[in-house]
Amino acid sequence: MLEVSLRGQAMPVSPFRKLAPYAEAARLQGKIVYPLNIGQPDIETPPAALEAVRTADVRVLGYSHGAGTESYRRKLAAYYQRASLPVAFEDIIVTTGGSEAILFALLTCLNPGDEVIIPEPFYGTYTAFAIAAGVTIVPVTAHIENGFALPPLADFERVLSPRTRAILICNPSNPTGYVYSRAELESILGLCKAHDLYLLSDEAYREFCYDAPYVSALQLPGAEQHVVVVDTISKRYSACGARVGALVTLNKQVYMAAFRFAQMRVSPPGLGMLLAEAASELPESYFDESKAEYLARRDLTVARLQAMPGVVCPRPGGAFYVLAHLPVDDTEEFGRWLLESFSYENQTLMLSPANGFYQTPGLGRQEVRLAYVLNRTDLAAALTCLELALLAYPGRTEPLPAAEATTAITI
Repeated sequence: MLEVSLRGQAMPVSPFRKLAPYAEAARLQGKIVYPLNIGQPDIETPPAALEAVRTADVRVLGYSHGAGTESYRRKLAAYYQRASLPVAFEDIIVTTGGSEAILFALLTCLNPGDEVIIPEPFYGTYTAFAIAAGVTIVPVTAHIENGFALPPLADFERVLSPRTRAILICNPSNPTGYVYSRAELESILGLCKAHDLYLLSDEAYREFCYDAPYVSALQLPGAEQHVVVVDTISKRYSACGARVGALVTLNKQVYMAAFRFAQMRVSPPGLGMLLAEAASELPESYFDESKAEYLARRDLTVARLQAMPGVVCPRPGGAFYVLAHLPVDDTEEFGRWLLESFSYENQTLMLSPANGFYQTPGLGRQEVRLAYVLNRTDLAAALTCLELALLAYPGRTEPLPAAEATTAITI
């Protein structure tokens, strides 16, 4: 009997899209569904970037250089240099989104059967790319009690094995929003140097740090041979559909190996690079408005969640996510119930159950990731739906106050 590959069988369902069919059904019933499940910002893509695509004098949309057009790589290098990263255009490979950069990093730095250590909870698609690369993820668990800070170095050392080849971090973190300090980054790089490991650093949310300055792994002393940065314009310029990312490394051996993968897939998106090049020329002040808006959304989201009985929600330092503990038996069941059985004034919300962000079985069952990517009016309405839903949910795990009102809720 024909069967799909073991990779195909092992590929998980997207943790942020698994409830999408239920949301589609709810919308067909006429419900308003607020999508807090996925990091799709509603911030306007820079008009100047879109205009660059509209007015481009392109008669044949051909292949580019395998690493991306030199003009864009030079502009991107200048962007990194303004952020105090020692990057030249020859250190950059433009990729088809950050996703391809992650895959190239794993394919380049690890062999099939090798292990990569990742603090969990982590970005759900790391699992998919590890499966595609034949790599085993070894998790080290961060905890909600201390805001998902970097686990102790001893926890990393405990899981080192002869097959360990890399440590992968996301800074600021998707899904927790935690921002690693310079001291934490230096401790991880020190471990990589001591054990001859790569440090793969996903820096997709670098522009959105709210409480402390951002530190890139490439800025650390001794980063040259060990650090590979993966990046994307998706969140920076609210341009998820452009599918333009980058792999950045000062290690020439890694660069050349990754470049061969890049050549074999021919080239990154041409129109996307036109948009990205125009965006890279925007002044630093461009980020002031979007960063201030996300900060206001963070503060709204955290204040509302922390006021809900039984909810535990650390204050994230960056990105645009919170990972919260809810007083429910299972957030996947709760998320399905929200879409199938609950509405308040004909409104409900879609969320991401956090079990899909953990590698360790059983973890995250009572946690949820919420993306504060909607305008504050819609965000407040979605959080009101969540607050009332938690009071009405049959699988709530904590007793409600006797006088708790649940009127105006349709189940």
